[in-house]
Parts: sequence; structure tokens; C-alpha cells
Amino acid sequence: MSASHLLPTLSKEDRAYIRTNIPCQAACPVLTNVPSYIKAIYDGDFATSYEINRTYNLFPGVLGRICSRPCEKKCRHGEHDLGDPVNICHLKRAASDFSPQKNRLQRPRISPSGKKVCIVGAGPAGLTAAHDLALSGVEVTVLEAMEEPGGMLRYGIPQFRLPRHVLREEIDAILDLGIDLQSGVRIGKDKSLSDLEEEFDALLIAIGCYDPLRLGIPGEDLPGVYAGLEFMMDVCSGRSPGVGGKVLVIGAGFTAFDCARTALRLGAREVSICLRRTEEDLTVTSEEIIETKKEGIAIQSLMLAREIKGQGRVQAVTFVKTRPTTLRRDGKQEIEPIKGSEFDVEADTVIVATGQRREPLPAGSIASDSTRLVPAIEQFKTPVRGIYATGDYVTGPSTVIEAIASGRKAASVILQDLGIPPQCNPSLRLTEAKSTHRKRNWDFIPREPIPTVKPLEERLSSPAMEVEKGLHQEAAVTESKRCYLCYLYYEIDITRCIYCRYCIDVAPRDCIKMVKEARMSKDGMLLELVETSSWNQVAGIVIDNHRCIRCGECMRVCPVNCISVSRVELLPGPWPHEEYNG
Repeated sequence: MSASHLLPTLSKEDRAYIRTNIPCQAACPVLTNVPSYIKAIYDGDFATSYEINRTYNLFPGVLGRICSRPCEKKCRHGEHDLGDPVNICHLKRAASDFSPQKNRLQRPRISPSGKKVCIVGAGPAGLTAAHDLALSGVEVTVLEAMEEPGGMLRYGIPQFRLPRHVLREEIDAILDLGIDLQSGVRIGKDKSLSDLEEEFDALLIAIGCYDPLRLGIPGEDLPGVYAGLEFMMDVCSGRSPGVGGKVLVIGAGFTAFDCARTALRLGAREVSICLRRTEEDLTVTSEEIIETKKEGIAIQSLMLAREIKGQGRVQAVTFVKTRPTTLRRDGKQEIEPIKGSEFDVEADTVIVATGQRREPLPAGSIASDSTRLVPAIEQFKTPVRGIYATGDYVTGPSTVIEAIASGRKAASVILQDLGIPPQCNPSLRLTEAKSTHRKRNWDFIPREPIPTVKPLEERLSSPAMEVEKGLHQEAAVTESKRCYLCYLYYEIDITRCIYCRYCIDVAPRDCIKMVKEARMSKDGMLLELVETSSWNQVAGIVIDNHRCIRCGECMRVCPVNCISVSRVELLPGPWPHEEYNG
């Protein structure tokens, strides 16, 4: 789901502005106001930073540890000529770690709407939808098959990455809105959707993807072969399986890495992650790869499993070597097996972590055929009136932040169909910023490294020991200085400009230009500035905010004060701290 799906009330021009000028916020599926919460950290106001985060994504402490970080991939500071991106994710965690009073946001009291909605599944998508529906006066009941809420957050992510007290604290803040959570309830066994259809005004299916994808090779049913998610769910439920001395993990995503690192903590002496492609094709973060290697786990590339062998239990895996061939449209190369290159690798345990898919609802769980409950991805509606779906059940396996965005959108669709105005509507706020606090030398501050538990023996001594310790408070403030604050918009008043060129000369990047023409797109965004060096062709001196790094040097040298700066913020609704002037 693209970020623009969360902006139905904004004009095309506003959406295009956010995409171009605040790339980190545009890249976030829930459009978190990244510059604003980083500025609050610089001001030492961790409580406000936490609440700014929570207004958008609901799980700052969780996402500060396990987010896939799409914002960092688009961070302007990470462009090829500027250095490394800002450590946006761990600044989110710092806001959580150092906020003196979390979840202090005062929610407005909403009169009950008289409508009741049941949500099946208490994962990130279901809990987010429950939050937004409850805020709008809906009576919400959440049914969860497991004993505790959280879904994949609780049962799919190991404790060394996500401490359970952090997760529970943020879930409780959602449930405190008056949401009725019923755990240990399975659809098709304890309740049927047909009964729920009669009791509630709407049903939302948010049960995720728990049906593992199989390799489809001989020996996959041998004892000692586990599906990746099932392995993690057993461990997270306290049913840790014996793994033996040598473990092979087949897969390339976060689940594969979690399984490998968990197996090491369960006593395995040798663990390898086996990739069909190369390490360069991995989508996990570079930090994850580094920490995995530090722990002694081998990452083996260009190998494809053909058969799992064993007598009564897995003993080895037959692989064939692979090689890259033609380039695909998505930029990746096709992979083909090399004939005659088969080889065996011994293993006591094999973990297949190649993904999951949506599991069909039990037959007869609704009045009509359950196979009809295939939702339309954009509308979040199933063909059965009054039944909706969200999260991974709609899209297939996704990230936590994408699931949160999906839950917010599904809630807005349900509210619209029930005739209830949503509590929060996106809006663009423009305020004057008299100056920029940034200093030019801050652009050269190196990215703060994340402290981890050392020595390795200590981190491996307990599956529950969190490896990444988070930024210290002083380091978080230092890292916050690196942010360019791209929500700042610089503009030259050409009616006052004397064309002295001081701003052009002092600009550290080619962001201030003498132009004769500005070409615009259909949605009102600047496409191109046509430069000129001839004074008789100059129509004005213009700041290209797409290239600007918001250092403020131009303002400081302008002799006639014709350069102004404004703060442009995309807000999800009523702002909790109007006094905040970051």
C-alpha cells in the first residue's frame, strides 16, 4: 500500500510536495513526522518525541527495534555525495527509552456511536484498526487465537530483538481505550463468523499469514525439519525444540536470520544460512548481517536445496550450486542451477524459512462459502457485505510498519461505511520558522554506532538477552543534529533580492540557482529549473529544495534578509502538543 492511500483529504500538490521535499516521511507507510520527532530529541524533549511517534505509528518502542526502515533508505543525508543516512530507527527507540512518561497523550472523549465492530486477530494490523475505531466511538471486540496479543510481534520475533515488556506496554496503551480483548478464541472452533455477523455491525479479518511455504522437495517431512515461523512460534511460546549440533537455515529474510540466531542460543555449535542468491541480494539490514556474522553464523550463497536426506531423522541436505544469469526488470539477476554441481551438507536440524501465505478460514465459518473471503487489496472489503480484511491476510507477508498502515486504512474504510466521521484527518500545517538552528559543521558528524552486548558469550547465554542496547541519551542528541530537518522550506523573495550572489557562493551544494524558467508538473510540483549564466535572462534566484540540505547558510549571509524559512508538517489529525514549536 502506498503512502498516498493515507492522504485522501490532501490535494495532489500537497502529496507531491511531501514526496519531493520530505522523502523520509513519504517513505514511511504511516507517514511518521520524522523531522519533528528528531527535532524534539535535539531539544531534549523525549516525551514529546515519543508522542509524536505514537500519534502516527502507535508502537514507537517496538518499531525503534524491529522496523524495516524504509525512511532511512530515502534519507537525504544518505545520498551518494552526503554520507550515511540518519539513524532514524534508533532515534525512535531513544524517544521510547528516555520518555519519562509514556502514553501520556490525552485522547478526546468521543460519544459512543452505537456501532460494534469485531476484529479477528490481535497482531499489529488488528490492534491498530481497533485503536482507530475505538477513538471514533466504536465499541470494539478483538478475538485472538493465541493466549497473548501481538501476533507476529509476540510469537514471531525473538526476545533478543524485541523485549516482551516493551511490546506489552504499547499494546496495553491501545487496549486501555476500552477495547475488549478475548484471547484463546479460534474461529471455526470456538466461534463462527456467521454468529459474529449477527452480533456486530462489521467484522475485520486480521489473522495474518501463518501457512508456511514449502520447498516441495523429498525429505521435507522428516523429523528435525521445521518451518521457520513454526520454529519461532515454538520458541516464543516456551516450547524450544532440540536443535542438535549443526543447523541449516534455508531462507533470506528476517525470519531466516531470527531462526539462525535463535538456534545458536539453543545450543547449536554450527549454524549456516543458505541462500539461493547472493548476500548482496538480502533485504535485511546491514546491521543484522553484521551482528549475525559476529555471532559466528555462516552465510552461504548461490546454493539451492534439492533433497533432505535421513533415516528416521534429517541427516543431510543435497544442494546444487547456482549462478546469476540475465538481468530482470526489478534489477535482480535470474538464478539458474548448475548441472552436475550437487553436493551434500550434513545437518542435525533444517529450518525452512522461505515465507508464509494466507491460510483459508475454516470451511463453514460463515453463512456462505469461506473461499469468497478474498479481499480486494485497495478497498479492504471482501465480497461478503460487512466483512473486511487487513494486514498480511490481504497483502501476504509484509513488514510491521506496513501492517500498521494497513490497519489504519481498513479502520477508515469501516468508519466511512458505518457513517462515522473519523477522529483524525490528514492535514498540512504551515508555520513560520524565524530561523534555522542548524550549524554547518553538524553535516560532518558521523553516524552514531549502536552499542551491543559484549562479549559474545554473554549475549548467547540467554535467548531473552537483548543484543542491541540502544543509543545513550547524549548520543541520541548528537545523532539528532545530523538530521537536515527536511520539513523546513526555504524561499527567496525575488522582489527584495538584490542579486548579490552571496547565497549562491556560500551554498555547500548546487541548490541555489539563477534561473530563466521553472517547469512544473501537472500536480503543481517543480520538475526542472532552467538555469542561465546570462544576467539579461535571469528571471530570479531560486532555492531548489530538493537539493537543499537546510544548513541555513544562505539566510545568515543575505544582506537584505530576503530569504525566509517555513515549517511544513503533515499531521494525521488534532496535534497533541500545540505548544510544541520544533
